[in-house]
Amino acid sequence: MATSGNSLSAINHIVVLMLENRSFDHMLGFLYTDAGNVSPAGQAYEGLTGKESNLGSGGAPVTVFKIQSGAASTYFMPGADPGEGYTATNAQLFGSNTAPTPPVSTNQGFVSNFAYTLSWESKNKSYSIYPGTVANDIMGMHTPDTLPVLSALARGFAVCDHWYGSAPTETLPNRAFAHAATSQGHMDDKTKTFTAPSIFGALSKQNISWKIYGYDADPLTRHTFTDITNLGDTYFGEFKDFQADAANGTLPSYAFLEPSWGSKGNSQHPNYDVALGEQYIHDLYYALRNSPQWNQTLLIITYDEHGGCYDHVPPPTNAVPPDNSAGEYGFDFKRFGPRVPTLLISPLIPAGTVFRASGSTPLDHTSVLKTMQLRWGLQPLTARDAAAPDVSAAISLTTPRTDDPLASVTVPASKGVNPSANKPSHLQEVYADLVSRLPVPDATGDTLRLPPRLETDYDYDRYIKERLAAWKASRVVVEK
Repeated sequence: MATSGNSLSAINHIVVLMLENRSFDHMLGFLYTDAGNVSPAGQAYEGLTGKESNLGSGGAPVTVFKIQSGAASTYFMPGADPGEGYTATNAQLFGSNTAPTPPVSTNQGFVSNFAYTLSWESKNKSYSIYPGTVANDIMGMHTPDTLPVLSALARGFAVCDHWYGSAPTETLPNRAFAHAATSQGHMDDKTKTFTAPSIFGALSKQNISWKIYGYDADPLTRHTFTDITNLGDTYFGEFKDFQADAANGTLPSYAFLEPSWGSKGNSQHPNYDVALGEQYIHDLYYALRNSPQWNQTLLIITYDEHGGCYDHVPPPTNAVPPDNSAGEYGFDFKRFGPRVPTLLISPLIPAGTVFRASGSTPLDHTSVLKTMQLRWGLQPLTARDAAAPDVSAAISLTTPRTDDPLASVTVPASKGVNPSANKPSHLQEVYADLVSRLPVPDATGDTLRLPPRLETDYDYDRYIKERLAAWKASRVVVEK
C-alpha cells in the first residue's frame, strides 16, 4: 500500500456521487458471502454470513434474506420508506428512541421500528407502500444478481466496508458534513440551509476548480450552502454537462454529483426504483472511463445515510465533535451513523480491494474532505475533518489498469410499478421551499412569495425549474 498522501499526486480529479438512504448490508452485504467474506485480493470483508437476524414481533428472530431478482418488487424493496431520523435510528440501534449510557448498540431494532413506521405511513396519504410489504422486509438484502453494476465496480476496484454516515440521522445533516464537516448542531431536515464555510469556498481560495452537477436540474447543494448560492452559474451544471466536460477533458479538480430527487428519479431513496440508480452509476463510470482524464481520476460513490435499512455492524462511538455547536436532541456528535456503501474507483486501484482506515478513527463523509485537503494543501474546515482518515492508500498502482470490470455487465431494469410514482419526494419539498425564498421580483417589485399549491412530482419539478429560471434571469438583469 502507498504511504498516506503520497499517491494522491497522481490524482488530478476527484469526482463524488452521493446517492440516498441505503445501508451497507442492504446493498453490498452479500458481495463476498459465497467466498467466505474474503475478497479476490485475500482481504477480509465485513459482509453478511446469511445468519444475521433481528427480533421480530413476539421476539422471534427474522433472518436476513436475499432479494430475488426478476420479481416485480425487486427494485422497490424494502417496499416503503423506513424511519431515518435521529429517534428512529436510535430505535433501530438500541431498541429505544433515546440512546443508553454508554451507547452500546445491538442493531436489533430494525424490524420493530419498520413495523412502527409502516403503521403510521399506511395512514398518511403522503406515503406509498408497495403492496404486500411487511415489517420483515427490512431484512431483505440486495445481491450481485440484483445490483450487477454496483457489485461489479465494488469487486473491480475498492469497496469500503467500514465507511459510516457522519451522524446517526437523516439526509441534510449528513450532506452538510460531506461539504462542510459540520451540520452546525442540526440533526434533522427541518434546517435546510447551512452557513458554515464549505469545501467549495476553500477550493476557490486556492484557485482550485470545482463544479456541482445536478442530474436534470440545478443542484440542490447550491441552495443549501449560503457561501455558494450566489456564485456565477459556471460553477453549476447538470449531468449532461458533466458528460460533456468529461468527454472534452475539461473536468474540474473537484466534481460533486447529485441524483434526480423526484420519486421517479435515480436517487435510490426507498421506495424508488433502485435500477434507475444502477443506470446512473453505469453512465457516470463510462463518462469517466472514456474521458482523456480517466487515468488521473478518483471516483467516489457513496450514500448520505443508511435510510433505516438494516446493517449488522454497530457504529463506532469515537467520532470527534466538529465544533462547539449545541446538538439538537442533546446529541454530542461523538457517534457515527450506520455504515453506508462506498466505492473507490480509479485505474490506479487494484481489483478486489477492501479498503479501511488504518487507525482507530473510521472513514466517514469527511474523509473525502480530508483527501482533498491532502491533495491540494487545504486547511481543515472543522475538528471532524482534521481527525478524519483519508483514502490515498487505496491508490497503490503506478501504471493505470486498462481492464473494464463492467465490460460484460448488463444494467438491470425493474419489472414492477413504482408505488410512489408522481408523488412528491421529501427533497423536492425541501427544494421547492428553498427556491420560494429566492429574491425574484414580481410585477410590484416584491421578491418574497409563497409557493403555489403543489401536489405531484411533476408540479414540484416544474415549479422548481421555473422559479430557478426566473431567479437566474433577474440576476442577469441586476448584474448588467
